Amino acid sequence: MTSSSPRCFCKDKVKGKFVDLDIAPSLELQKIVETLSAPGKGLLASDESPTSLNDRFAEIGIENTENTRRDYRQMLFSANKCELMKYISGVILHNETLYQKTTDGVNFAEFLQQRNIVPGIKVDKGLINLSGTENESMTEGLDNLKEKCMQYKREGCHFTKWRCVYSISETKPSQLLMSINASTLARYATICQSARLVPIVEPEILSVGEHNIEKALQIHEEVLSIVFRALNEHRVYLEGMILKPAMVLPGVRSPNYTPQIVADYTLKALQRTVPPAVPTILFLSGGQTDEDAILNLNAINTSEGKKPWTLRSYDNVSISNLTKNEAMKIWKGNAANVEAAQSVFLKKAKLCSDASLGKINVEKMNIENI
Repeated sequence: MTSSSPRCFCKDKVKGKFVDLDIAPSLELQKIVETLSAPGKGLLASDESPTSLNDRFAEIGIENTENTRRDYRQMLFSANKCELMKYISGVILHNETLYQKTTDGVNFAEFLQQRNIVPGIKVDKGLINLSGTENESMTEGLDNLKEKCMQYKREGCHFTKWRCVYSISETKPSQLLMSINASTLARYATICQSARLVPIVEPEILSVGEHNIEKALQIHEEVLSIVFRALNEHRVYLEGMILKPAMVLPGVRSPNYTPQIVADYTLKALQRTVPPAVPTILFLSGGQTDEDAILNLNAINTSEGKKPWTLRSYDNVSISNLTKNEAMKIWKGNAANVEAAQSVFLKKAKLCSDASLGKINVEKMNIENI
């Protein structure tokens, strides 16, 4: 983390035109990316909707209310400051969370900034059915996005997230879906950059199905190529964005591959499609076990070959999956359990951080600790 607070990257007024950025906004975007990409750090996803938390709260026997959701987020955000700053550079907030306050009356965005953690926000509205396809879904939320982004910037956010989803089969993803998703991601990125927000571009290719890793590689290359063509056509400032793809994985009903093979295929897809101007790649961990996600990321970062980008992990290999769920089960909505839950949260965050630096000693690692 840089010495300056992420709160004040630039004090110039936000401009509204979707054109080439002048020097001040471009430098601000680079500064934000640099802060988010600090070595050993990742992003914490705390953007679950109230609906998506229903089942998870039900599993631990607590009611899903605005107060319990706030208490859950506060449990995570208030973990030991010195330790948290070592592993977390930014937090993706849900719209509800952005306007919530700690028990001391401090807005969560301001609370994070006080801990030198950059607030960001999810801006897409989720998936809707794409007519003319075989049950494929596109992402909505572009309406009024410019105004929302300018408001989020005023509220203290400095980056955004937008997710598009692809599945793999004999007929998927369709050319129609790939074209629409690429255009949507590019329009989203352009709008966010005009509001001085760093866009995280997330073309998530799911690992459901029976496809092998060769098929996964083919689809990753095709999707990423189309996405970056659209980004260039929309004149997105590549140095001021972050890419968040999945690793190249076979379908969950196909045989597993070693971490080194996953690393080799993932890097091959990126080397063939992602311009070196893109500063940072944050990996998703969907469809993987905790152990696989950590070992695969570690292998990616220890692999030789051309890697012109900073290779980090989204959520430090999805802290939302690897760490938050376990911490939630310990917490159980009970204030007496907060310290124990935070201890587990930070322990897992450190392990994920080590993997993002390629520091995991696979031979000596105790898998039970993952």
